[in-house]
Amino acid sequence: MSEEKNQLKLHHLSPAPGSKKKKIRVGRGEGGRRGKTAGRGTKGLKARNSLRLGFEGGQTPLAMRLPKLRGFRNPNKEEFAIVNLSAFDVFDAGGEITPESLRERGLIRHKGRVKVLAEGDLDKVFIVKAHAFSAAAKEKIESAGGSVEVIE
Repeated sequence: MSEEKNQLKLHHLSPAPGSKKKKIRVGRGEGGRRGKTAGRGTKGLKARNSLRLGFEGGQTPLAMRLPKLRGFRNPNKEEFAIVNLSAFDVFDAGGEITPESLRERGLIRHKGRVKVLAEGDLDKVFIVKAHAFSAAAKEKIESAGGSVEVIE
């Protein structure tokens, strides 16, 4: 029984003296020190507890820092993986070049449709299968003796 008397319990605890300060209740009647205008002076934006939406303290707001109308982004734009004729040097002559074989060699990365462009020269004969060709690329492949096949 005497052990229970000496035991410290939650309701015995209290904050250290001076650690708790009473909150100043502003604007609670004119009799008090901070009544009526509550220490805010008279009128003006600072007296009214309301800042305009997007106000950044005089700094140019974000909405004004960003550019206004700058073009249009087509959500239905079709992206092609682009391959130039100069990349075909890694293949053996007379072979067939398909999007799968290009991916295996690491010549194109992202999935999707493949377009062949005419950058570089072609001196080997190939059967090239792709989703699209530039007119110049088509001409160069056929003039080298190869053939072009458009994949749907």
